[in-house]
Amino acid sequence: MAHGTPTPITARKSGPLTGVAAVPGDKSISHRALILGAMAVGETKITGLLEGQDVLDTATAMRAFGAEVVQHGPGAWSVHGVGVGGFQEPDAVIDCGNSGTGVRLIMGAMATSPIAVTFTGDASLRKRPMGRVTDPLALFGTQSFGRKGGRLPLTLIGAADPVPVRYTTPVPSAQVKSAVLLAGLNAPGETVVIEREATRDHSERMLAGFGAQVQVERTGEGNVITLVGQPELRPQVVAVPRDPSSAAFPVCAALIIEGSDILVPGVSQNPTRNGLYPTLVEMGADIAFENPREEGGEPVADLRVRASSLKGVEVPPDRAASMIDEFPVLAAVAAFADGVTVMRGVKELRVKESDRIDAMARGLEACGVRIEEDEDTLIVHGLNGKVPGGATVAVHLDHRIAMSFLVLGSASERPVTVDDGEAIATSFPIFRDLMNGMGADIA
Repeated sequence: MAHGTPTPITARKSGPLTGVAAVPGDKSISHRALILGAMAVGETKITGLLEGQDVLDTATAMRAFGAEVVQHGPGAWSVHGVGVGGFQEPDAVIDCGNSGTGVRLIMGAMATSPIAVTFTGDASLRKRPMGRVTDPLALFGTQSFGRKGGRLPLTLIGAADPVPVRYTTPVPSAQVKSAVLLAGLNAPGETVVIEREATRDHSERMLAGFGAQVQVERTGEGNVITLVGQPELRPQVVAVPRDPSSAAFPVCAALIIEGSDILVPGVSQNPTRNGLYPTLVEMGADIAFENPREEGGEPVADLRVRASSLKGVEVPPDRAASMIDEFPVLAAVAAFADGVTVMRGVKELRVKESDRIDAMARGLEACGVRIEEDEDTLIVHGLNGKVPGGATVAVHLDHRIAMSFLVLGSASERPVTVDDGEAIATSFPIFRDLMNGMGADIA
């Protein structure tokens, strides 16, 4: 995705938010549905697909590998796959825009096919480390040639004669786990991934849904995921639930804007993804989880959210993996709480689309909030509902930082401006329209 002229966006103190927040489909599941659809034999039909730029870039990549990917209407797509091991060599460079999930999963999917692929992305993605994926892929026989530190642009040469792998992830990462499992699809025998700390399990759920043999066992080593290679994946009908990471923004805004009462329907409640919500409840949030059900193999619920008086909490480090993308907006909410909110075990935030600990810390300070930080910790001293605001915040091409400060500005005493809101389109292209439709003032 080419980055154009910066687009500043300002949020001003809002009246009560009311109505229904129909947030987009889950980004993680959308990526995986396109990729596994491309690796199945036959036509996979997808509803609720997130049509943010990150996912559209993955759809473009699957076409480049030979799959037929067609949009039939809003959120309604089909993928006619080429089968496991059926990827063709792309004619051009694969540009994954801003998406770390997209590039790492696609690398895994092609790593055990005898093709050469060059990957690139936008300025933010080119700064992010790829060695955490290329190192385990090398165990299959894949070769990689990239910039210093294993950064993009990077060329992968897939293994012509892949071997199965047993790999223990050094840090909790669903992207790394998923890349190894996807590579294992075209390797003979059993590929095993061991993670000491559980991460989001969308890949395991969806692989099983497409007909792969996947076993997850909890042992003294941690989660042991075993995949039997070289299956014929069956096409599926995939209903993508609404994204809990996107839902976090209207939910958090409603909690801190006086008088708000909103409904956020059909939000994924996958326990490996929903750590923010019990954390907010511990802070005193008035959130009701209504009509719990299952859609597309994922637990979902409708969230009724009302403005609440919040108190600071200490977030357990073992919860970090289940809410890693939500810490920025939690930090914004914590600024309005009574007392101190402590977030530990969050060093993974340093290597996201931006250094999210630094970005949130500097932005909060500029808005009059006292913070403390170290490599693995962010501490926010809440101001009991009275955040000064009044700053222009640098978001470093990071969609979640931009939206977090626009949420903060919607409840702060003075307006808050983000220096560039263009990246919001990567995950939540309807963010402004949705928020303003409920009563926010974001322009």
